[in-house]
Amino acid sequence: MQDSFPAGGFGAGNIDGVWQAVEDFRSRFEKRPGSRVGRGEVRLAVLAVLAEQPMHGYQVIHEIEERSGGKWKPSAGSVYPTLQLLADEGLLTAEESNGRKIYSLTQAGREEVAGADPSSLWEPAGSGVGFAALPKAGVELAQVVGQVARTGTPKQVQEAVTVLDEARRRLYSILAQD
Repeated sequence: MQDSFPAGGFGAGNIDGVWQAVEDFRSRFEKRPGSRVGRGEVRLAVLAVLAEQPMHGYQVIHEIEERSGGKWKPSAGSVYPTLQLLADEGLLTAEESNGRKIYSLTQAGREEVAGADPSSLWEPAGSGVGFAALPKAGVELAQVVGQVARTGTPKQVQEAVTVLDEARRRLYSILAQD
């Protein structure tokens, strides 16, 4: 992130750089469709939606997205290989219909999903604590940094830099804990 800020500091001429840094920071935390989840979670989600009715790949993706309230939309690059793998394992079959493969669970697939609890896949993430709170806090921090840059004295700007350096070190120490 340090590279995002102008080398000359936060003078009035550099305010565009500060706002660009805020936008860059915010974009790093935006939830994107197809966010990475564990391979087992994609597998379980595919089995869970197919346990209710046969579907083609796009329907599987859409159903997972809908059940998760839009928080998780697996990519075609994760769903289609999972469908093929499940077919290879004998957990589902694929039939051509109108130029599309419609996937259905086999008895073995039904037995596999019967022993699992997919409900945790659809639950929304924490209630404002954890990852959901982090982007908001980061954006709010970036906004006050912009305000200090616009209206602060050189001494205030230097104090802000000291605070931010300390915050960065403390965040790295949190990651270093196990």
